[in-house]
Amino acid sequence: MLGLEELNAYIERHFTRTLFRLETLDQYEVASDGSDFARYLAGEPEPTWERKQPWLDHLRREADGGRYRHRVHVLRGPLGGYLRYECEWGYVYNARAGEDIRILDLSELPEPEGLVDHDFWLIDDSRVLRMHYGETGQFFGAEELDPPEVARYRAARDAAWHGAVPFERYWHSHPQYWRDPARAV
Repeated sequence: MLGLEELNAYIERHFTRTLFRLETLDQYEVASDGSDFARYLAGEPEPTWERKQPWLDHLRREADGGRYRHRVHVLRGPLGGYLRYECEWGYVYNARAGEDIRILDLSELPEPEGLVDHDFWLIDDSRVLRMHYGETGQFFGAEELDPPEVARYRAARDAAWHGAVPFERYWHSHPQYWRDPARAV
């Protein structure tokens, strides 16, 4: 099982062309958020840029270097505080920096055949890391799956991707979730 530092190093070592992430949770406990989630809930106007800007610069460098990062978040509306935060202070900025993000809201769209019910990374279509989390979104570790599993996860990626809608379209059509309409995308 890979811890967070090993996971990040693994992805950086093996990601040369495409990196796909399927997210399925309603909340994640991520230390890299710093206090931004609490600040968002308290009504602060924007993320902590000392923390956020290096990440956005990293995404731009990846895109400029021909590395394609994309994700689908499977959710079920209505969105709670964490998912609203993730969209408004995460996805809005990440999409502008070059990450291709889609939303599969299963309260609005049918569940695609072949979708898996857990988080994973698919790296360069050849390596799969299944993510393990606790009940409240705390990260336990990532497990590299055996090569025969890759085809199943490619199919799950394709099902999620083709069943989802682009983030910008989803976000624009759900103004009830916007805390700050000026940051709607």
